[in-house]
Amino acid sequence: MEIVVESIGWIASILIVASYALNISGKLPTTSKLYVWANIFGGIFFVINTYFHQAYPSMVVNIVWVVIAIVMLVKKKPTNPT
Repeated sequence: MEIVVESIGWIASILIVASYALNISGKLPTTSKLYVWANIFGGIFFVINTYFHQAYPSMVVNIVWVVIAIVMLVKKKPTNPT
């Protein structure tokens, strides 16, 4: 079980850092569904990993991270009046 949790933690790191790097390099906007989904899965995987390691403050931060990403995903874009 430990190897699975550690693998999940590493995958989370890759998802979060890669999406951030692509974002700041201008290749992936924050409005991209790929960016948001990478943050959702990365955050969920971090929640699992930090729970396993009983790192509860980090777990709470990642729960908030996931909630923010979900809100961004379901947020409606304003329509342009024409």
